[in-house]
Amino acid sequence: MISQVRLGRGVALSVGVLLLAMSGATAARAMTPATAGAVTGTTAARAVTGAATATGTSAATGPLPFDLPAKARLRASAKKVFAHYFTPYPVSLDNKESSVDYYTKNYLNPAGESGKHAAYGGLLRDRPRPRAVRSGDYQLQDMESEVKTAAAAGIDGFTVDMLSLSSANWTRLKLLVKAAETVDTGFTIVPMPDMTSLSADAATLAASLAELAASKSIYRLADGRVVVSPFKAEAKTAAWWADLIDIMNTKYGIKVALVPTFLNFSANAAAFAPISYGFSNWGNRSPAGQSGIASNIKKAHDLGKIWMQPVSVQDERPNQSIYDEALNTQNLRTTWEGSISNGADWVQLTTWNDFSEGTQFTPSPHNDSSYLDISSYYLTWLKTGAAPAIVRDTVYLTHRTQLAAAKPTGGQTKLMAPRSGTSTPRDSVEILSFLTGAATVNATIGGTAKTYQGKAGVQAQLYPLANGTNKVSVVRSGATTATVTSPWTVVAAPVVQDLQYHAVSSGR
Repeated sequence: MISQVRLGRGVALSVGVLLLAMSGATAARAMTPATAGAVTGTTAARAVTGAATATGTSAATGPLPFDLPAKARLRASAKKVFAHYFTPYPVSLDNKESSVDYYTKNYLNPAGESGKHAAYGGLLRDRPRPRAVRSGDYQLQDMESEVKTAAAAGIDGFTVDMLSLSSANWTRLKLLVKAAETVDTGFTIVPMPDMTSLSADAATLAASLAELAASKSIYRLADGRVVVSPFKAEAKTAAWWADLIDIMNTKYGIKVALVPTFLNFSANAAAFAPISYGFSNWGNRSPAGQSGIASNIKKAHDLGKIWMQPVSVQDERPNQSIYDEALNTQNLRTTWEGSISNGADWVQLTTWNDFSEGTQFTPSPHNDSSYLDISSYYLTWLKTGAAPAIVRDTVYLTHRTQLAAAKPTGGQTKLMAPRSGTSTPRDSVEILSFLTGAATVNATIGGTAKTYQGKAGVQAQLYPLANGTNKVSVVRSGATTATVTSPWTVVAAPVVQDLQYHAVSSGR
């Protein structure tokens, strides 16, 4: 098992000058010992999961390979899917045009913020998807847009990292609650006190939680209990949390359902069981670390608790000189499949928008909504109990823009290395196809033509990464049913090291 360390983050943003001061080295959050089910093989072509239509022909156009059930049907399920929201990275920090905004000038630019990120090539490698300059309260409008995007994907709500009880991060949390109230009262917010950053005593934290709980958008169980899911709950004792629960009840008349998110679940489960409704952990970001989903879920259920399983894409942290090998979409599919097959009660997408750790599901320039779209397929499976029928040929193309061992030319002095125990780094282009029936898949990988016979259902096909461009098309009975070209060129000599997988969808 792998223990991945994410240190505490104390983050303060001065809106007036738009400076985001990250405590430590963007201080990474800890990642727990492994969670998840068996890793699928890495043969060149393999059927992974999924159902296809009986006709084997594509239906009307649409961004997804299946028809997403109505929101009401998905929300009626006892299975819940939340996405972890990280307040330091809203859609926009300054409401400027994206070519000159704070993300571009200071976080993506190695020379940004007076050069303090130059050693590792800039704080970030990706950013929230740019939008046009807004008039009015742009921050609230951005939050409303994020709620709509998540809800449209089938997500039930956000678990929101509470980094502070004042300042910009607290303001953003309250704006997010307001946004949910405004555009979708069925979309809920789960407060997640971040115990690596908060130093408040139980009474002070209880007061802030009670303030949030005044909103109908805060997630409640059917019996009215407010769900609170502290990050690194073991930073405080079970007795400390019992005291907070008592204060919430006696002083504010609010009953709490505690669902602690641990960095070390097994070491703390017994102590927290008497005061908890359920359990979760932060998890890992590599297939090699996903061996423990079944045992974690079983342990939680044996203790009479629900389990919230972390589902993740990848993890890349330039300022911490470390990354996890996700093996294209294999880590994403493995964590989803393990959640479904082992009976997870809830899922937490880790994360919606933590760009400093490269774990984002939210639509971005580098992922083309692909990871969110793929997750809509699996969350539908989780919530309905059956893999949804594939009605449109859709392909997702993922690859890095450089070989894992490529050395940057931009003068970086701090380079990322694989985390200890992560999957062995590989250089591969992955074609993840959702096909209504068998078809010919034509690809160009780094300028070289490739062809294979795609199978009905979900299939992952790998080719060696090569310099140049990548594109894919699906042909059935002489007609092209899906096509996609990656806008990202693979280069031999990158300016900065970037080991995240880029993704693009034929449906977008």
